[in-house]
Amino acid sequence: MLESQLLQYPVSKMMSDNILRMSPGTSMQEAINKMLDVNISEVLIMKPGSDEILGILTYKDVSQARQSGVSMGMPVEKCMKKSVITIQSNTLITRARQLLIEKKVGRLPVYEGTKLRGIIRIDAILNIYYRHLENVNQQYMEIIDCMHEAVTVTDRFGKIRVWNKRAEQIYNIPAEELLDKKLEDYFPNALSLSVLDSKIPIENVYHSPKPNYHVIISALPIMIDSDFLGVVSTEQDITEYKKMTSELENATTQIHLLKEEMEKIKRGGFSLGKIQGKNPVIQNRIQLARHVSRTNTSVLITGESGTGKEVFARAIHDNSKRVGPFVPVNCSAIPSSLFESEFFGYVAGAFTGALRTGKVGYFELADGGTLFLDEIGDLAIELQAKLLRVLQENAVRRVGSDKHTSVDVRVISATNHDLKQLVKEGRFREDLFYRLNVVEINLPPLRERREDIVVLFNDFLQDICRENSIKVPNVQRDVYDVLLAYDWSGNIRELKNTVEYMVVISDGQPISRELVPGYIRDAVELHGLDHNRNENMTESLDYVEKNLIREAMAKAGGNKSQAAKMLGIPRSTLYYKLSKDGETSDN
Repeated sequence: MLESQLLQYPVSKMMSDNILRMSPGTSMQEAINKMLDVNISEVLIMKPGSDEILGILTYKDVSQARQSGVSMGMPVEKCMKKSVITIQSNTLITRARQLLIEKKVGRLPVYEGTKLRGIIRIDAILNIYYRHLENVNQQYMEIIDCMHEAVTVTDRFGKIRVWNKRAEQIYNIPAEELLDKKLEDYFPNALSLSVLDSKIPIENVYHSPKPNYHVIISALPIMIDSDFLGVVSTEQDITEYKKMTSELENATTQIHLLKEEMEKIKRGGFSLGKIQGKNPVIQNRIQLARHVSRTNTSVLITGESGTGKEVFARAIHDNSKRVGPFVPVNCSAIPSSLFESEFFGYVAGAFTGALRTGKVGYFELADGGTLFLDEIGDLAIELQAKLLRVLQENAVRRVGSDKHTSVDVRVISATNHDLKQLVKEGRFREDLFYRLNVVEINLPPLRERREDIVVLFNDFLQDICRENSIKVPNVQRDVYDVLLAYDWSGNIRELKNTVEYMVVISDGQPISRELVPGYIRDAVELHGLDHNRNENMTESLDYVEKNLIREAMAKAGGNKSQAAKMLGIPRSTLYYKLSKDGETSDN
């Protein structure tokens, strides 16, 4: 709609005639002084006595010259960029915008024939979007006012552009008082402020803005092509749900429990318990687990410690048709001398200290169900042959017995080791590896799925408060900023422990940045990401974004299309961000 209605005008309709011209011999210092005096970010270097542009000098060029030690008494022709892209006044704004993005420049001089008439800057084109956003808000405000949800729209500068009737009712603040005002001045902990900084959506967060009133908030960035326009947030009133039962501490918990009940009823569908995520990689792993749960295939789950390997294994079992139990075993915790008696069991009197009644081993316990072999990579090489034999024969013989017992066991294994490398080193049997690794599910670390951090944080917050009969506290905005910046070497387990720690020490008070464990805040600040209120939040979150982009580009070997897929963003968005970060030249 934006391009069809607005961007079909010629650039002459919105170009600026505020141009700063200078001759080639003008000194750099004089050019800088003039740019500052008239507040124009570029100087056009003109051929004397004509409208021919010889070059251009921008603030960026001046900065680079200073860093290179260039004398400010030098003439501008020595530092100017000679390649200047120009357009004609009848060029459509659509085409001008395309050139600005493709050529990675910030402005285009405008000619009418051979006469220089003005200049079109990328900020002017972006302003079209903001003006149009205001027009759209006005046109559809009547519809928005009829919505049951409270709706707030802020532009990229954090100013409130839409505040509907439902929002007025909830907060008892008329739109006239808020429109065109800074959201932060009225709601310093609003989730929209985090989205303004990070451009990362935050969805389905529980909040109680006033006593006896409960909502679910979602705040999403508004993106048109690769341009960020602002944030739209919605607040769904769930007060009635809250009142339905005294057993639920908050509405988010209620919704979660209702969803679980629905999954039990519709078992024809698939649920991975509490496993969720918006990250494309984790969604792919959930889909793979969905398919493999319908079979009896052996599964190997790999990933760093704390990524949720046992949670995945339990979910696969719970959603399978196996009626037996789920039996988890930590292979690294079982001494070699007890391996056979623990895994295969023993008969009465098999050895000194044996129980008179004998003992059932893990395989028999898991008969008809699933045996989860956690830390399989730590199993001693001499024990691997015994495990392989049982898997091949589907039968066990208890210690002290000469009778074999058939077992029907599905095996799911997990490790944080590279089993292929262990096989090469002779520390893991190749035949056992292929027996266990029919299907591999590799779980990404939390630092590679940052868009899920807020979702997981709030789920843990609800669960921990419910289990401890604690009222869910409000969470201040800058807490999310720290969480998004931290690398989470302990992954999901570390995140859950962090949430529990903050809930315990908050003592019912709002969770603030000061309650985040000190080692996390120190790690964030050590990498130049100090999130104190007095610091520039935008620069901090931009730093995180740049690191994510660098990691993706490195993993993709410089392939921008592949990197964009890893990041889950359009390729055009990645090109824009690389250009914005100074990776390419700019007029």
